[in-house]
Amino acid sequence: MNEGDSAPAFSLPGAGGETVSLAALKGKKVALYFYPKDDTSGCTKEAIEFNALSDKFAKAKTVVVGMSPDSAKSHDKFRLKYELGLPLAADETKEVLSAYGVWVEKSMYGRKYMGVERSTFLIDEKGRIAKIWRKVKVPGHAEEVLAAAAAL
Repeated sequence: MNEGDSAPAFSLPGAGGETVSLAALKGKKVALYFYPKDDTSGCTKEAIEFNALSDKFAKAKTVVVGMSPDSAKSHDKFRLKYELGLPLAADETKEVLSAYGVWVEKSMYGRKYMGVERSTFLIDEKGRIAKIWRKVKVPGHAEEVLAAAAAL
């Protein structure tokens, strides 16, 4: 995936029984962030940072969507526990994660395994990828995405 490419379409179950689909968001900017796992320290911080800026993202006409391989049921608990209002999509098959190139081989303490590379894709109103952040470091990331969305 590169900036300027068409964003791969998706329609996935989400928290709260909703369906999260890119087609339903056409005409809006979308900050699609991929994270490894619900209720882990980095992922929780990232979700809380994006959630805290939801009014500012709305003013920038941008919808923030989080996606991980966790189940919709896991997303429900995560959203409830941290009072998150943003949509969370469940990609248990990892098809969308793979399409965006964020389901990758990782390594920890010499052990290799497959996992989500924390990444964010800013998608414009026409469904094209405007900006990509890979190997995201959480502190300040949501603010950086907001600034890019506002400038788009």
